[in-house]
Amino acid sequence: MTKPVLAIHGGAGAISLAETTPEIRHKYESALQQILESAGAILAADGSALDAVTEAVRLLEECPLFNAGYGAVFTSEGKHELDASIMDGSSLKSGAVANVTVLRNPVLAARAVMDNSAHVLFVGEGAEAFAREQGLECVAPTFFSTPERREQLERVQRSGSKQMALDHDAQAMSFAPLDETRKLGTVGAVALDSHGNLAAATSTGGMTNKQPGRVGDSPLIGAGCYANNHTCAVSTTGTGEAFIRTVAAYDVSAQMEYGGKSLADAADQVVYEKLPKIGGSGGMIAVDAQGNLVMPFNTQGMYRGYIQIGQAPFVAIHA
Repeated sequence: MTKPVLAIHGGAGAISLAETTPEIRHKYESALQQILESAGAILAADGSALDAVTEAVRLLEECPLFNAGYGAVFTSEGKHELDASIMDGSSLKSGAVANVTVLRNPVLAARAVMDNSAHVLFVGEGAEAFAREQGLECVAPTFFSTPERREQLERVQRSGSKQMALDHDAQAMSFAPLDETRKLGTVGAVALDSHGNLAAATSTGGMTNKQPGRVGDSPLIGAGCYANNHTCAVSTTGTGEAFIRTVAAYDVSAQMEYGGKSLADAADQVVYEKLPKIGGSGGMIAVDAQGNLVMPFNTQGMYRGYIQIGQAPFVAIHA
């Protein structure tokens, strides 16, 4: 029997240029803590790592503080395109969806793809049709919108810039603890259960003002999400194209499997050496088969936390 552990992240980025009030910091920390406690209860009840990461990411998708599900950012066309993935370390089964617009919880759709189809990745209307067949909740596209995200898009477009903004604007989000003009908006979870099984899940709303149809690393197995009982479970957050090009999540596992590296050494090399060489910024959370946990990031902060069963949750934002 192993000691269960659950870790989550809500995106990495730079320290806010605005002064963060204790109330705002408490708001973010409380959200992380509540999600850890709720999803961690699954592990405490001898539930599976897979169920724990599914529920953790679902709850993150329901929280408008983070860029996934409700509160997702807008594309250049003023719409939402959501991505998610999940992987079971015991079987290497995985599922993912990309560019979905009406699925309330993309991570549940990814889980359904893994559990109930012969495939790994569905996109767009095909993903939505499959989710409907599975009885998953669909909502109006406007469900995901918040005034803060709309203001974020309008600010970027008023500037005349065609560039994508990595996440929402700090002023519009009430002086969030991280500078939201330079924050990498993804959420994720990794877990080890009492039976020694690992799992990982990742979800995102993408990038503000992104070109419609763009897909980052979050729904790509091996880039934004990976789990293997023989090595580790990983969920990433960062500049998606760099994480895709380095196959960042799988690279950690591969270094452990083929190079004999520890989880900490493998994750550090990816985050602090490989990604920066190609302009990649962000971070990851990862847990190995022995319950060792790491949360490295090469930015000034990352919304993150973990809970070991029987202990109080730990949450943090800055380095």
